[in-house]
Amino acid sequence: MPIKHDEAFLARAIAAGAGEVPADLVVKNVRLFSVIDGSTVETDIAIVGDRIVGTLDSYTGDREIDGTGLTAVPGFIDTHLHVESSLVTPFEFDRCVLPHGVTTAICDPHEIANVLGAEGIRYFLDSSLETVMDLRVNLSSCVPATAFETAGACLEIEDLLPFCDHPKVIGLAEFMNFPGVLARDPKALAKLAVFQDGHIDGHAPLLSGLGLNGYLAAGIRTDHEATTAEEALEKLSKGMTILMREGSVSKDLEALAPILTPDVSAFVALCTDDRNPLDIAEEGHLDSMIRRLIAKGIRPLDAYRAASWSAANAFGLKDRGVIAPGKRADIALLSDFDDCRVNRVISGGLVADDTAYSKREIVEPVGLDSVKVAPVSADKFAIPARNSEADVIGVVPGKIITEHLKKTLPVAGGKTLVDLDQDVLKVAVVERHKGTGNIGLGFVNGFGMKRGAIASSVGHDSHNICVVGADEDAMAHAVNRVIAMKGGFAVADASGVKAELALPLAGLMSLEPFETVREELEDLRASAKDLGCTLDEPFLQVAFLPLPVIPHLKITDLGVFDVNKFELVDQGS
Repeated sequence: MPIKHDEAFLARAIAAGAGEVPADLVVKNVRLFSVIDGSTVETDIAIVGDRIVGTLDSYTGDREIDGTGLTAVPGFIDTHLHVESSLVTPFEFDRCVLPHGVTTAICDPHEIANVLGAEGIRYFLDSSLETVMDLRVNLSSCVPATAFETAGACLEIEDLLPFCDHPKVIGLAEFMNFPGVLARDPKALAKLAVFQDGHIDGHAPLLSGLGLNGYLAAGIRTDHEATTAEEALEKLSKGMTILMREGSVSKDLEALAPILTPDVSAFVALCTDDRNPLDIAEEGHLDSMIRRLIAKGIRPLDAYRAASWSAANAFGLKDRGVIAPGKRADIALLSDFDDCRVNRVISGGLVADDTAYSKREIVEPVGLDSVKVAPVSADKFAIPARNSEADVIGVVPGKIITEHLKKTLPVAGGKTLVDLDQDVLKVAVVERHKGTGNIGLGFVNGFGMKRGAIASSVGHDSHNICVVGADEDAMAHAVNRVIAMKGGFAVADASGVKAELALPLAGLMSLEPFETVREELEDLRASAKDLGCTLDEPFLQVAFLPLPVIPHLKITDLGVFDVNKFELVDQGS
């Protein structure tokens, strides 16, 4: 729970900062790195409660940590993420990510909100009061994300207003509906108007020119969807803060690293958006991004500044982002500065360890019965022959954008079939929220699978069940196992299920420790490769096939639609 900064606290903080009384915690003999000027100096860091009270001097404390050989940098701030994409609860996310130096995470509970509505947002806000890291929330702006799919909930401004004054709420989350902004949609304007004096996150892939100007005129301030340096530089020139993203699927660091120069590092921050525990274990989190940026020749000052001060400034978190008296005690202690190896973390004055985690009051999970669909039969995935050429969704590895491909596919018995030689598989979305019976059907290219199927109840943004497969029997096995688990991932072939991960919390998150989820993801990845899948992250790639982001083709429970034209090109069964 937040510490109350009353008169008694202030008196104690002032006395400790002045060296008159011991501090609560002191990091002794540590190298302090300044994200202001890039200097490093050996010093003690004194902390009272959740606040730094002294630097650049010698202090004593009730508890002292030997910082010899370590470098202290400000705790990292992930400026945009969906905790749900870590596949674990906020409490396991806390335990998984905090050791990587991330002391503040700004989340958009957009995924759980699309399934459970206000109940999902409330679950995240209740959880945010208990985590060791500072979990901040931007309120989900686009639920549902599009009219071309069936979501579990709809949130208008009246549904968001009760949360606006919550101490963990920063502002309005990524405003994905930029066509609605430019069209002056009344419901979009109503949400934007309420947050004019606060923060509004952007989401505007490929938007430029006059359209970008109009979008920014609504008071939108940040964007994490830039995928090229050219796009990022235009948005920077128009006053946006660019949130450089490197997630499990969307990987933009290579393209955007050149923009992180001394001139603009105050206007660039870092984010992961969607990252799972397996990738965190193998690569890291924001620490990995910093490591790679420095390896690419970016000044350490610019990399660490983007991960801390620039991020804090962009989101109005004036109490953090630099290690200095009066600032929040968020500190990453590094054993290797240039390689960003985190040795120990202090978050809000708490040393991140088992003792700190054990004091959290765990919030009861919600949405444990959110998969409301009966088992499906294999014949539901048959696609009638319609045209000589089929519209095919082309997956772009490492991106959430897709291509609109045209392929001539084999036909038999009045049905259009997969073509493994052209790497064309079936893809389907099974509606799971309202019992409509909708199943959207289409074709996809880019998975490389030669047999079997992969199914997921994580399907951005409405989170229906999405399945990609080489044969209908395997697709039915995979989907039905997801239904039986009340959400999750499943890999199957024609004989049955080969690997699985249960995600019963809203069909999005596991109730298990992150270590267990990591192990099960390893089994799933191996099973997908046994089917011939060539993608590094096939499950999140499946999950993003329905995402209504420009360009091009996407699939929902209503069928395949062209996002550029916002029209269906193929109707589901």
